[in-house]
Amino acid sequence: MSQARVLATYLIETPYSLEYAAQVMAGEQSTGTFISVPGETQEIKEKFGARVVEVQELESSETPSLPGFKLPKRVNEKPVFRRGLVTLSFPFHNFGPSIPNLLATVAGNLYELREFSGLRLMDLDLPFEFTEVYLGPKFGIEGTRKLAGVYGRPIIGTIIKPSIGLSPEELRPVVRELAMAGLDFIKDDELNGNPPYAPLQQRVKVVMEEIERVADITGKKVMYAFNITGDIDELKRNHDLVYDAGGTCVMVSINSVGLPAVAHLRKYSELPIHGHRNQWGAMTRCPLLGMEFRAYQKLCRLVGVDHLHTNGLNNKFFESNESVLNSVNDCLTPMFGGLTVMPVLSSGQWAGMAVESYTKMQTIDVMNIAGGGILAHPGGTAAGVKSMIQGWEAALSGISLEEYAKTNTELRQAIEKFGS
Repeated sequence: MSQARVLATYLIETPYSLEYAAQVMAGEQSTGTFISVPGETQEIKEKFGARVVEVQELESSETPSLPGFKLPKRVNEKPVFRRGLVTLSFPFHNFGPSIPNLLATVAGNLYELREFSGLRLMDLDLPFEFTEVYLGPKFGIEGTRKLAGVYGRPIIGTIIKPSIGLSPEELRPVVRELAMAGLDFIKDDELNGNPPYAPLQQRVKVVMEEIERVADITGKKVMYAFNITGDIDELKRNHDLVYDAGGTCVMVSINSVGLPAVAHLRKYSELPIHGHRNQWGAMTRCPLLGMEFRAYQKLCRLVGVDHLHTNGLNNKFFESNESVLNSVNDCLTPMFGGLTVMPVLSSGQWAGMAVESYTKMQTIDVMNIAGGGILAHPGGTAAGVKSMIQGWEAALSGISLEEYAKTNTELRQAIEKFGS
């Protein structure tokens, strides 16, 4: 049996001692249950049991974060909800190189245990053996840049708007305008997959006709991420539809299809996989429940996404700037000696965000997607694209937005429109 182990780190909250709670976690997710049973020998425990590696106490709380907990038996004592970081070690041979069974182990029933009033999976340290089954990103940052033909700055993109409702023929002039505007990247909205009113097959035909037509005029072929999300038996058919039409990217809603389905897609994909994390808020918005992005993105990378949404600074959602910066850094931190993934900055983005983004992220290896920040620019879509590029030019040259806007009309118009 393999001697490799998986380390899982959790943030927990419990009315019990942290040490006791950690032992409950280790037992529940390996050889134990709420009471000793015949057959749970010492030998079984040693070979298959989870171990408590570290318990780090944090500041406690007087109130619980979640309902459904069970208080220990105490007399005339007000409960204290202790918080801490707990690291558990699991034998790799308990589940092998299988992400579904890994998740059953490191997450599983833990969230339901009544000993806890809060529990969140923070990080995973995975052995190299997982790479024997999971292929990781096929294109990643460099492959995406090569297909998009963009170097020395972020890839600038937008989303088809309105998100839903356009027939294939109504979509045609929208794509033509966006492609002529000089965008590097366009994506379907996650709401628009394969609806009866605009089947994917018809959309692919129309979109690629316009992209190729514009490429013949401008020499630039915009990367378009077609949303191929569907049941597992649909993924290959949808991927092949895009590939055979000359497309250069597919998008999948990771949490809708599941990590194993993304891994399945990666095995035959000839195109970059744009990973959308919609439903992520349900997994992470409560700070004492769910999963931290650091753990999540490692699994997404393993199964093979090339781009992964992280939100952008000052976004319209609940996520803090600190969380966004950590997420971008996590995506760019090498895993197993490589396997970096391109972070996708989105939500409330416009040209004026470039300087702050670059100052705090210190990287251009991002995809910067703006919807309204491009489409609602007062000078039109092409001006919106130019303003985004100018914003990053200012950032990379170390010049303030206001100073750079003096000689760049599109950036100045963006500041006047969105700056407030």
